[in-house]
Amino acid sequence: MTPRGWLVVIKLIHTVVWAFFAACIIAIPIAALARRFALAAFLIGTVLVEVAILLANRWACPMTGVAARYTADRSANFDIYLPERLARHNKLIFGSLYVVGIAITVFLWTLEPT
Repeated sequence: MTPRGWLVVIKLIHTVVWAFFAACIIAIPIAALARRFALAAFLIGTVLVEVAILLANRWACPMTGVAARYTADRSANFDIYLPERLARHNKLIFGSLYVVGIAITVFLWTLEPT
């Protein structure tokens, strides 16, 4: 396969993985509001694994390093099929949503009768 072909494959995989974690983050407060705290905790833990992977990789997705082998482009979205602006601010946006989701979950969970 050509370098361009590999880059397309990597970008597709990266986009699917990103969509999975973005959906998990968005689902956290929804699960909490539905009083499905076990599900919310599972989603929080799932995303926490991704956070640990990012931290272990100097706050970068491992897919970025793989994609970098196949192109000289270093725009914010060179390694993923997202709008450039969203790719540039991805960690800030979804990191904030993740923290808010955790806060909502903890708050609602503490209100539950024991």
